[in-house]
Amino acid sequence: MLSVKEVSTKKGVRNFVKFPFKLYKQSPYWVPPIISEEMKVFDKATNPILKDAELKLFLAYRGSKIVGRIAAIINWIEVNTQNTRKMRFGWFDFIDDLEVSRALLAKVTEIGKQQNLAFMEGPLGFSNLDKVGVLTYGFDHIGTMVSWYNHPYYKAHLEALEFKVEKEYFEHKHAFKDIKIESYNRLESVIKKRYGLKELNFKKTQEMLQYADQMFDLFNESYSELSSFVKITDIQKDFMKKKFLNFIAPEYIKFVVNKDEKLVGFAVVMPSFAEALQKMKGKLFPFGLFHLIKAQKSKSVNFLLIGIHPKYQNKGVHAILFSEYHRTFKTKGITECRRTPELSDNKAIQKLWREFNPQLIKKRCTYKKDL
Repeated sequence: MLSVKEVSTKKGVRNFVKFPFKLYKQSPYWVPPIISEEMKVFDKATNPILKDAELKLFLAYRGSKIVGRIAAIINWIEVNTQNTRKMRFGWFDFIDDLEVSRALLAKVTEIGKQQNLAFMEGPLGFSNLDKVGVLTYGFDHIGTMVSWYNHPYYKAHLEALEFKVEKEYFEHKHAFKDIKIESYNRLESVIKKRYGLKELNFKKTQEMLQYADQMFDLFNESYSELSSFVKITDIQKDFMKKKFLNFIAPEYIKFVVNKDEKLVGFAVVMPSFAEALQKMKGKLFPFGLFHLIKAQKSKSVNFLLIGIHPKYQNKGVHAILFSEYHRTFKTKGITECRRTPELSDNKAIQKLWREFNPQLIKKRCTYKKDL
């Protein structure tokens, strides 16, 4: 007999986090999270976004066996400030049984109707910096620590339950050898002189963190026109610094400032931790930390974010960032660059990379249904 129960204890949260470890045990492509860090995401004491969001976690059981999970999320900033009456769902995993996926989504539907929301969409996290989308293409490529992986049947379940595609995301990769940097080097020199710009490189995390608040403010400005954007609040900035920026080697974060030392461009890259996380199997200790440290020397990197101030867009600022990264990557012997999910209709970001011979490796979608 199937039952769906709300998670109400720390043990329940741990079971929620650990369910995919069984579901994807045989997959060479799934990348597990660090269990202790993933649990913090669902804790109001450690995740400040829960001050502005409502969260309920559910587990599906057949008898005593867990067969699925889902997170029901309402981002009240999105609902009240942007007047987007959206019910979010995420962390959606289940066995290949339509009864299970239907029962889990029914719980989200119930909450959405109780709150008088207009529609539900997912898989989504709390904000634009969380994981997004059901994988629909590229199942034979290893995942990343910042994206969800899923079995091919997920798409069929959502379609069978009358969900429609809302947004599509692409992931690309390119080889370092395919980067023709000469034109960017020439443009870099011209742009610096014309607009009084300069690059900022860092060797110490503390030096970089002095600009971190400016970076998040610029993120809000440069991404505000994209669909589903939700502004990062001041209280969330400190959480993001600890969760992401302290985790990334400072030489992989590049800033561009104007003559007044105001940030006009940024990019964030991190080494691929995928294989290290697979070896860790969700545990940081006793040997997980060793795998993470070793992964800092990975020859594959992931571009997480790139943002240009609206006043400087289409003025070549990206040439400064690309030139700086090329110098860093050449020193470190990087062989492959990969981009994390980008909206398929974000033509501006796709245009930046068109000369790098990008290869499409994954597609993913969010799905929507009216309540």
